[in-house]
Amino acid sequence: MINKIRENWDQILDIMRIEHDISPVAFNTWIKPLTVYSVEGHTITILVNNELEQMCSYIKKKFEQPLKVTISEYFNDVYDIHITTSEELGKIEATQTVEPEKKPAASIITNKTLNPNYTFDTFVVGKNNELAHATALAVASDPGDYGNPLFIYGGVGLGKTHLMHSIAHYILSYNPDYKIIYTTTETFSNELISAIKNKTQEAFKDKYRNIDMLLIDDIQFIAGKDSTMEEFFHTFNTLYENKKQIVISSDKPPKDIVGVEDRLISRFKVGLTVDVQPPDYETRVAILVKRAELEHINIEVDALHYVADHISSNIRELEGALRQIYNFSRLKHADRIDTDLAREALKDIIAPDEARPITPEVIIETVTEHYNYKVTKKSLIVKVTNERKTKEEEK
Repeated sequence: MINKIRENWDQILDIMRIEHDISPVAFNTWIKPLTVYSVEGHTITILVNNELEQMCSYIKKKFEQPLKVTISEYFNDVYDIHITTSEELGKIEATQTVEPEKKPAASIITNKTLNPNYTFDTFVVGKNNELAHATALAVASDPGDYGNPLFIYGGVGLGKTHLMHSIAHYILSYNPDYKIIYTTTETFSNELISAIKNKTQEAFKDKYRNIDMLLIDDIQFIAGKDSTMEEFFHTFNTLYENKKQIVISSDKPPKDIVGVEDRLISRFKVGLTVDVQPPDYETRVAILVKRAELEHINIEVDALHYVADHISSNIRELEGALRQIYNFSRLKHADRIDTDLAREALKDIIAPDEARPITPEVIIETVTEHYNYKVTKKSLIVKVTNERKTKEEEK
């Protein structure tokens, strides 16, 4: 039976996706990586891959029942489904998870500060951020119930704000009446100061405590602001006790934030904490390709590799460099952007003698520039191969 299930696995998952109206993002993130581990009687054990082990409880809660229904209908028999991880395989028990009730829609949308370009569809997933992306998607799929609060930390320009906005957009796509506020810690503090000055504290409290979700950026800047910490403490408690989702970002994990009260730090830790790291080379290229497609920038792949080679600090600088190249190309009336134009556009940003990773492409580029000989990696390989053949024939 197990071979029969494995042979038809892709078709079973596709039927599940269609019949249960699972979005492409959710399907590719949670369902597609699942594999059939074993079949014992009428119990099928499904294995979550290692990268998603931390999300197993969410996957079980959300998809175990739909998967059971689909498999049972496909084979015209009743099966129990058990989704587990490699660590839990020794404790396998057939279980049945009831799909969570849908939350009632709220009455007002309060958020007008979301960036329309910051969605899960435009977020490029790499090794540096795949867990943060998966966790954010889980929170967006089941706000207030899984991972509350969600604490995202990482350096400047690595995609924390993009993920926060993506969560909001995802929720609003299926529940447009959801009350969401996105704000920065600085804005929260300034609004509190204004409320105290104008004696409108009650209106301030009503704004931030009667919502379904609070997204607050750069919480590290709350350090040393006693009144702001006091107000945020009570705001946090009110939302958390009412099972309203809280998403927080910072440049460092909770334990490393200095100057913030312990009672707040302890609350930051009660949910899920995930980090985003600087993107690796492949992810940097993918980000540039994605951004070029979205903004309809006609640029050669070699030029994108040039940018990815030289800018490795964060996503914001990568995208800024691409925009600068594009604006420069318009001034030059260039129909297409090549590496030479990209190099000229970024000459004030990238120092000519700046250290670069030693790759085959860099070696080829350096040698060909020295001898003033334009060549690609492919043509160089062909040339060397032909020269070897010629020498062998001469012998």
